[in-house]
Amino acid sequence: MRLEFLGTDSRDGECPTLYRTDRGTIVVQGYKVTDPEALADLHDLAEDETVVEIPEELLRFAHKEDSP
Repeated sequence: MRLEFLGTDSRDGECPTLYRTDRGTIVVQGYKVTDPEALADLHDLAEDETVVEIPEELLRFAHKEDSP
C-alpha cells in the first residue's frame, strides 16, 4: 500500500494528518483514544482495529477535488 499526503493542521510536524491510499481508502494519523468511557461506546471494534481522534476541520482534505 502506498500513501499520498493530503493535508495536516499540524504546526510542529506531529499529527493529525490525512492520507489517501492507492487502494481508494483514507489513512488517518491522529491522537490515540484511550478514554475507557469513549472506548466502551464503540461498536464491533475488531482485534486488529484501533480508533484515533482528529479535529473535524482536517476532513476538508479528504475531498478529492480539494487535495493537492
